[in-house]
Amino acid sequence: MKIAVDAMGGDFAPQEIVAGAVQAARKNLADIVLVGDEAKITDCLAKEKDWQTLSITIVHAGEVIGMDEHPAEAIRQKKDASVVVATKLVKDGKCDAVLSAGSTGAAVTAAQLILKRIKGVSRPAIATPMPTPEGVTLLLDSGANVDSKPEHLRESAIMGSIYAKAVLGKENPRVGLLNIGEEETKGNEQAKETYALLKDESAINFVGNAEGRDIPKGNFDVVVCDGFVGNVVLKFAEGLATTFMELIKEAVMDGGVSAKAGAFLLKPTLKKLGVRLDVDEYGGAPLLGVNGCTIISHGSSNAKSIENAIKAAGNYVHNNVLDAIAGHLTKEKSQEISASV
Repeated sequence: MKIAVDAMGGDFAPQEIVAGAVQAARKNLADIVLVGDEAKITDCLAKEKDWQTLSITIVHAGEVIGMDEHPAEAIRQKKDASVVVATKLVKDGKCDAVLSAGSTGAAVTAAQLILKRIKGVSRPAIATPMPTPEGVTLLLDSGANVDSKPEHLRESAIMGSIYAKAVLGKENPRVGLLNIGEEETKGNEQAKETYALLKDESAINFVGNAEGRDIPKGNFDVVVCDGFVGNVVLKFAEGLATTFMELIKEAVMDGGVSAKAGAFLLKPTLKKLGVRLDVDEYGGAPLLGVNGCTIISHGSSNAKSIENAIKAAGNYVHNNVLDAIAGHLTKEKSQEISASV
């Protein structure tokens, strides 16, 4: 398996991106193609003394799309941008997946314009794993579309359910609609209309409305919402997790000798907790609904996050998620046509 990595995307690019790619290559997670400024990438690789023994190649791309640029305009104007070149490698069959920690809008737009949407998908969705006591809850959409219609959310529910089965190993994923209450009558018009669609959708195990607190509790395997709400939930959760760990450290430091002694005894447990809450453990989120594997990583990704994002790309490809989604939606469309004849 070969993965194209946008080496120039992210707050700490290219150093952390390259370092993460090298770590992944050392573990034989995939063959890596680093895309971006060849000179800068080579300088970063020079710090990794064994890189020439690893399955790593470089494809030069002379431009970068900034976080403040309009995604669609930038994609069309900067044909030699790293995320564009990396996505084209997937389109041309030279790579199996593309990974970027740069502008989410640019990565999503590149995927839609270059890879195109799967037939039957109106809006692709970013599916982000959120940590729970027993694993993860898949939240989608977490940022691809800020204005979603009920039909778009129905598609997200189907794609999220397929991904949860294929990658997360959920036999019959419990699907919920993010809302302000459990009752069917709660929410705005979008929520009420979406509820009716999901309730009648035989392809998923829809178990009702999910409230915000249900996500970290793991009461649902898949939670559906529009990208505006999903992105707010995601960023809030990331900030809360970081603050929580900082508060624990502060309390220990201010608690005197007894607190430090207790913390020493609890160190293994606290370390495990830190791992569970660390967003870098989950690396990246797949963009479901496009003709190829695109993994979106957060802008502050470090080497550890990139390594895990590459692992996520491998899981997507190995479990044939694209074929599963495309196959279901093609079958659904055929049934609709037959019913209308």
